[in-house]
Amino acid sequence: MQIQPVNSAQQRVRWRAAWWHGVVVLLLLAGYLLLSESIGAFSANYSWRLWLEGVVALYLYGLTYLLLRPSPWRSVLAALPLLLLYLGGDLFFLAFGKVFRLINLHEVPELFAVLPLSYGLLLGVVMALPLALLLWQLSWRMHRTLLLTLLPLPLVIGLVYTAPAALSTVIVEVTDRPVKYSDAKSVEQNGRLTMMLYREAQRQLALNELAPHRHREVYEAAQRARLQPLQAGKARRNVHLIVLESFLDPRLFTRLNFSAPPVHPEFDALFGDKLGYSLSSVFGGATAQAEFEVLCGVPALERLSSVEFNVFSGANAACLPWQLGQLGYYSSASNIYKPNFFNAVAGYQGTGFSVSHFPREFAPASASYLSFGDPGVEEYLFDGDLLDQNLNYVKQQLNEAPERPLFNYLLTIYGHTPHLLDPELRPERIELISDYPDDHLTRAVNQFYYRSEAIAHYVKKLIEIDPQGLIILVSDHVPPLRNGPNTYEALHYMDNREGAYYYNRLAIIDRGEVKQLPTIHHYDIPSLVLNLLSEGEYCKSSDCPFDSDAQPGSAERESKLTAYLELMAHASE
Repeated sequence: MQIQPVNSAQQRVRWRAAWWHGVVVLLLLAGYLLLSESIGAFSANYSWRLWLEGVVALYLYGLTYLLLRPSPWRSVLAALPLLLLYLGGDLFFLAFGKVFRLINLHEVPELFAVLPLSYGLLLGVVMALPLALLLWQLSWRMHRTLLLTLLPLPLVIGLVYTAPAALSTVIVEVTDRPVKYSDAKSVEQNGRLTMMLYREAQRQLALNELAPHRHREVYEAAQRARLQPLQAGKARRNVHLIVLESFLDPRLFTRLNFSAPPVHPEFDALFGDKLGYSLSSVFGGATAQAEFEVLCGVPALERLSSVEFNVFSGANAACLPWQLGQLGYYSSASNIYKPNFFNAVAGYQGTGFSVSHFPREFAPASASYLSFGDPGVEEYLFDGDLLDQNLNYVKQQLNEAPERPLFNYLLTIYGHTPHLLDPELRPERIELISDYPDDHLTRAVNQFYYRSEAIAHYVKKLIEIDPQGLIILVSDHVPPLRNGPNTYEALHYMDNREGAYYYNRLAIIDRGEVKQLPTIHHYDIPSLVLNLLSEGEYCKSSDCPFDSDAQPGSAERESKLTAYLELMAHASE
């Protein structure tokens, strides 16, 4: 590839045109920020502190402009990557309630794997078409101006990965200081692209922080010491922990009425008003983050990856399955989806499970008891079919080794977006009385009716075969529905309290008795299990938060940073 000289007069004309186009792009960007605020994304903020964001945006536009061939559409195409960065990030925020980070790109393969075929094809076209247009108009003619313009890009990228502390300091000095408790507020104050660079630099710093925490013998000895209250033989009861995919209780929408009760009578009779709440770390997706918290007892802070399990190597992280294993438990993980999803195999191995089961259809070489079968139009296996399989498995385990305590962990998949229903097996029977349109919500409400029936049947049968057992059911997260957080806010989910859509249903059945606790976090569940098994002795020697309501937000989560880094340091060895 040769560097070609360019006529200086032509170059000046092009530069003047490019700068004027750049001004127009910035004005359009300002207009887009107002529009994004009106649809419920980030609030528009025109503080002078956003100047760095403007520089980055203008640079990306100018660089793309120089890379393209001269054409009437050159300015429009040059603005396309910038538009996609902003629009894609805002759609991600609207769908999942969290700010897009560079590391989230690692989730794209999993996203395509779990989406229905029609949704996956649509997303593929949306992602591929702009790229094809840019490649079609790409100019392979290099010149000095282009080379000089390219220089800052590898420089900044290099700083992110070789000098993250220096880059973070510079960003903090020239912008409003990013706030720890809210990614969204940091974006509003400093800009999307600026914070994308800052968060990636912070991730690199976190990776560097792991080394001092790697002292395996000391770490595991400390975890064993915490189990002392359970060593006296109290922890011999079986534990059944079921994480329910997108288990949305529609009764929590205070501005939504129904043509018929959305809950099955058997479920209502079993639990009544004793259902509690647990705060998830995620909204609308990333089930593995909820799993990580439920199993490992620390917040999913996303310091090292957008999905903590993706960092797991299979090395022991001393999570709840390992802790129960130290007490003589046989710990079994049952996941009704693909084993390569969210690095589940290494994740379950690292948390300490004795065995992991995935559907035979997705893991044909395994001796799994699970079968995904053919869910038909619903695409995901119905809870009732899965829970029946697990019930038979539990019966077998209790019969084969009645003296060995069992930790039975189960992750469901039914209820996943887009909440499809089989009209023959599970026809829509409940209409929503509301002026707010959301077809996903209508289907999710009807799914809840059928799911609540299946869960009530499972719990009653489980109590029959294991009357002394401890049963905990918790939703991983609430679903995104059609309009993301907007639906929850419009229909006043949990009365629109702060962080409302992080609240998930929690059910606790101890020796056949339904118990209700104050609101906890997902990462409190391991302590809850150990405390109930030890008849309250565990929390006398360990810090347990069950005496007051938990709150959403980062203050308490960030206070557990050291415990998080210690665990991740050993999980990633």
